[in-house]
Amino acid sequence: MADLADLFPGFQSHWIDAAGGRIFARSGGSGPPLVLVHGYPQSHVMWHRLAPKLAEHFQVVALDLRGYGWSDVPRADKAHTVYSKREMAKDVIAVMEALGHVHFAYMGHDRGARVGYRLALDHPGRLAKLVLLDIVPTLAMWDSMDSKRAMRAYHWLFLAQPEPLPERLIGPSACFYLEHTLAGWTASRTLEAFDPAALAHYAAFFDDPSRIHACCEDYRAGASTDLGCDQADRDAGKTLGCPTHVVWGETGIAATGAGPLDAWRATFAPNASGHPVKAGHFVAEENPQGTLDAVLPFLTT
Repeated sequence: MADLADLFPGFQSHWIDAAGGRIFARSGGSGPPLVLVHGYPQSHVMWHRLAPKLAEHFQVVALDLRGYGWSDVPRADKAHTVYSKREMAKDVIAVMEALGHVHFAYMGHDRGARVGYRLALDHPGRLAKLVLLDIVPTLAMWDSMDSKRAMRAYHWLFLAQPEPLPERLIGPSACFYLEHTLAGWTASRTLEAFDPAALAHYAAFFDDPSRIHACCEDYRAGASTDLGCDQADRDAGKTLGCPTHVVWGETGIAATGAGPLDAWRATFAPNASGHPVKAGHFVAEENPQGTLDAVLPFLTT
């Protein structure tokens, strides 16, 4: 970690004990608390272009999910509950409480957005506001998994395969797989949107067999435990109790199929607001200014 660039100058570093082990986080800025949670196959570093601007308005906390980045890698279980979004949400609460925040705003991308809406459903009253970047509900993803979506989001099926198939296939070519995935989900289909220093951070954590396994467990949970939680909440008629804003890339993963905003309004966020930005899946890095323009009015009013 010492030989990697510090992309959050002026931010503090924290190692905080949680149910999933020690969670790594960076914090900076002043104002109401806002937690930023990354997706796959990245870490808290994905926020490096947004965090300084957000820190002008908020006390920003950017953390690594269990199994990702510099956070601990808990042992998986056969039911895939350890890497469920329900358990990851408990880590986020533990981090924020340790930093003195019981009530806070949340912005998540990809897997981090799934942790965010699960936290909002499981812990009503915790979140002041919720921003979801380039996802539709897990339930909607699986329900709409036709050939077009499966080709665009093939990793949902591949990474969820039983151990050790995806781990064995990714491991010998981890850097190739990482760069192929990052490039393939951008609008340009290249790595040009990513700062080389950020890519070095992603490669450092992804070149670890235990973390490749943790990422696969994340997706196995998505096909089992997480899906079951969504189905139970839909059947019970539960919805998000906090103001929710949905932002997606015009050519992102969420844009495949039905409109993302319609998907949220039809399931857990009937009053959600939102709109697209010019980007692929990685909106915060492909179009940081567009993403800021899309989220700041919601977060600051």
